[in-house]
Amino acid sequence: MQDCPERFVEVFVNAPLSVCEQRDPKGLVCQGSANELREFTGISAPYEAPRRAEIELATDKLSVAESVARVVDYLRGWIAG
Repeated sequence: MQDCPERFVEVFVNAPLSVCEQRDPKGLVCQGSANELREFTGISAPYEAPRRAEIELATDKLSVAESVARVVDYLRGWIAG
């Protein structure tokens, strides 16, 4: 923890657009893809992935349990510092 006095850990939850569309209960991603929503981040408005996130979770490849385990493992190591 000595390297991060602000106690901030950036977690990048990463999934392809097709997976986001499947998981979107309100259909907003599909509406953004169809240009029905203006300035939709990652579609009609720019999105920049984090350059140096401490953790990246490829949620199309990891289960929820695996993703949680990675975050918990990282935090345990970070706290032990």
